Amino acid sequence: MGSAQGRSIRVPLVVGNWKMFKTSAEGAAFVHELIESIGPLGDREVMVAPPFTGLFEAVRAARGSRVSVAAQDVFWEREGAYTGEVSAEMLADLGVAAVIIGHSERRRDFQETDEWVAHKVRAVLDSGLLPIMCVGETADQREAGSTRDVLGSQVPTGLAEVRSENAALVTIAYEPVWAIGTGKTATPEMAQEAIAFVRGQVARTLGAEAGDAVRILYGGSVGPDNIDELMNQPDIDGVLVGGASLQLAPFSRIVHFEKQ
Repeated sequence: MGSAQGRSIRVPLVVGNWKMFKTSAEGAAFVHELIESIGPLGDREVMVAPPFTGLFEAVRAARGSRVSVAAQDVFWEREGAYTGEVSAEMLADLGVAAVIIGHSERRRDFQETDEWVAHKVRAVLDSGLLPIMCVGETADQREAGSTRDVLGSQVPTGLAEVRSENAALVTIAYEPVWAIGTGKTATPEMAQEAIAFVRGQVARTLGAEAGDAVRILYGGSVGPDNIDELMNQPDIDGVLVGGASLQLAPFSRIVHFEKQ
C-alpha cells in the first residue's frame, strides 16, 4: 500500500477514551484544563470520549476549541423500543463529533459481533458523525499466529455497509486486546506491521483511494514514553488512549507528540 501518498491528507488524531470514569462535572473541568494545557494545535486533532452521562457538559466545555467529543458506543436504529440504548441521531443532537465502535471491551464483555459493528458504522455515517471502528486480536490469537486472519475478517465485515465515497470519513483503531490496560504494548514495529495490513484490507474492501485516505490509530497502553516512536511509524495516524487520557499531564504530553 502506498501509504506516503495519503500521508499529507491524513491529519493525526489523538482520542482519549475515558471508559467508565469521570462524572459530568469532572469531565467538563478536565476539558477546560485540557484546552488550556494543549494550546493551539496546527497539525493534529484531539478528541475525548466521556461516558454518555458526561457528553452534554463535555461538548459545552469544548465549544469553540480545538477539542471535540466522541461517544463510546451507539445503537444502530434511529429510534424504537430499545431500553437503555442511544441512537446516532441523539448523539448528533448533543453536538458529538464521533463515536467509538466495537471496542474490544464491548466485543468481549457484551458479545458484540462484527456484523453489529457494521450496522453501527453505517448508522453513525448516516447521522453525519465520524465512526472510529476498533479491531484487534487477543493474546491467544496472536500466539496462534492468526492475527492476520482476525484482522482480515474484522476489517471487511465492519466496513461492509460503508459506501466507497464515505470511506475517508471512517477512522479505524487497531488495538491488540492483549495490550489494553495491561501495561504491555506492541512495539512500534509490531503496530506498524499490523496497521499496514489493516490499510491493505481497507484498500481491498473499498478501493486503493480509500486505503490511502482512512486514518488508522493504534490503541493499547499508549503513554508518554512510547507516543513519539509510535507516531513516527508511516502508517500510524494517531492513537486511541485509555488510562493515560484520564490525567492531564500524560495526556497533554501524548497530544504534543513529536514527529521526526
